[in-house]
Amino acid sequence: MKTRMFYPLRLGPLSLLLRPAALMLCALLTACVLLAATVGVTRGSLPVPGAAILRMLLYPGEGAAQQQFIVWDIRLPRMLMGLLCGAMLGMAGAAMQSITRNGLADPGLIGVKEGTSAVVLTLIIAFPSLGLIWRPVAGMAGGLLAAALVICLARDVSRPRFILVGIGVSWAFSAAIGVFITTADIRDVQTALVWLAGSLHAATWSLLGITAFWGLAGGVALYATARASDAALLGDEAATGLGVRLRALARLRFAAPVLMTAVCVACVGSLGFVGLIAPHMTRFALRGGQVSLLSGSALLGALLVLVADNVGRLALAPLQIPAGIVMALIGGPFFLLLLWRRRDQL
Repeated sequence: MKTRMFYPLRLGPLSLLLRPAALMLCALLTACVLLAATVGVTRGSLPVPGAAILRMLLYPGEGAAQQQFIVWDIRLPRMLMGLLCGAMLGMAGAAMQSITRNGLADPGLIGVKEGTSAVVLTLIIAFPSLGLIWRPVAGMAGGLLAAALVICLARDVSRPRFILVGIGVSWAFSAAIGVFITTADIRDVQTALVWLAGSLHAATWSLLGITAFWGLAGGVALYATARASDAALLGDEAATGLGVRLRALARLRFAAPVLMTAVCVACVGSLGFVGLIAPHMTRFALRGGQVSLLSGSALLGALLVLVADNVGRLALAPLQIPAGIVMALIGGPFFLLLLWRRRDQL
């Protein structure tokens, strides 16, 4: 008996093809994300039982004051920020690779991360009295500036030169950050180094709200243009014949990942390689269009960041290693492997 690979789902004028295998895999990834989130909230210098956390969630105000502070003010914002930033970075990488048709494309590898970091550091040091809401705004401006500079220099986002130019721009911004670190006050340098390493320890409910707002806006834009992006992968002539506005699509599908990445960097620092690894792992495990790719990349990105944060926080306790450093240890060899596999195309 032959099994059906697709099941149509219709809601009024909307229709969607569901793949049981993809749904099962996404359900498994969701379970892994929930498990990593549970470990992040319950484990630490003061273990808190899951039953106690459940009571705090259902009946706020109950439980020991110390446990309430640790769970509500430290671990929950940290866990949710890691989940949200991982999902945003995974989706950003998937969209960037699709629109550039380059498997090495990642907003963190084309100078967005360093451009955002340079502008946010300037804001923190020069204007310390400004509220947190201005940090993502400044970060987005820096990220867009870096991305625009790379596009102007590379001229073609679909060729490997785009990534090489992006790496060069990244080093230029890194040099500016290095000048700051060597000349600034030692107290400012310590704060900057912890933030630049990609640590989630400073996550707060206010920063989480800002990140969620921009993440939702970017996610809606990417999912709304998913079908048009699938058509664009067929070629410019076919996509134009299907009514796709290629210029508008390219601008939106490029700007949304850059903004999402810039917001993540502005709020928690550098979490590199998430947008590079998650889409590749999704393509290996899932087949389908942009909706499947975005969903799988979001789940895998969230899982990667949560696991990296848990490892960095618990492996050498009480010493804590920022999640960005753990991700760099994983992502560096992964990036070199991709370069080796594409050595004849560069």
